[in-house]
Amino acid sequence: MMNLQIAKWGNSLAVRIPADYVRQIGVKEGDQLIAHLSIDGALNLSVPSRWSRKAFAQELAHEAKALPMGTSVMEQLRQGARY
Repeated sequence: MMNLQIAKWGNSLAVRIPADYVRQIGVKEGDQLIAHLSIDGALNLSVPSRWSRKAFAQELAHEAKALPMGTSVMEQLRQGARY
């Protein structure tokens, strides 16, 4: 999470996107983003068609391999249960 400052840009307001975020989402000057205002007042920006469900699933699988696997949570609960 990062706090961003709103600045005046002509007659509009603008928010600068930090370079790390720009690299992560792969946008460049002139690209368009989709803006969505949710009911709770959150402003969501997304890249229109670059997101790939397959690439995301592959990234999740790769990250999951790095997580330590132990006994299941249910097994731990059963072992600690007092009947």
